[in-house]
Amino acid sequence: MNCNCNAHQEPRSENLSVDAGLIEQELIKYADIKGGLITVLQKAQETYGWLPSDLLEYIAGRMGVGLAKVIGVVTFYTQFRTKPVGKNLILLCQGTACHVNGSSDIEEAIRDYLEVEEGEISENGLFTYNNVACLGCCSLSPAMMVGGKTYGNLTKESTVKILKEIEKESSR
Repeated sequence: MNCNCNAHQEPRSENLSVDAGLIEQELIKYADIKGGLITVLQKAQETYGWLPSDLLEYIAGRMGVGLAKVIGVVTFYTQFRTKPVGKNLILLCQGTACHVNGSSDIEEAIRDYLEVEEGEISENGLFTYNNVACLGCCSLSPAMMVGGKTYGNLTKESTVKILKEIEKESSR
């Protein structure tokens, strides 16, 4: 027995945790395009910083796909986040070159300075750090990316200095 109680009901945006109107153009543009789901999810994450579960359900309904498919895409691609993050997302490379050249020391410096564990938001709301498999800049190892900017040849000291500079810039 299949339940079709919501099969003909248009998804509603009134009770969402975010304003779905901000991605309305993408929902319209890509609703009938095969492969458009990823583009809509990218725009949603760019807009809101993360993908809340109620928004994923709304997108599934608007795109005419099952929620399981949407969640499958979101959990398959590491670019998507289902939890809020700080203003600056730190991606710390843990690839072979970075690992061999001391990425664990850099992670320790980040954890100690920000007083957070991986995936947590710093108390000031400015940072979240995540380990990633590879940033593709092995010649700069150990390396991290913050807000799309790559920092390489890191030491504990240079890492803390970079984080302090970003904090200073954010307070302006």
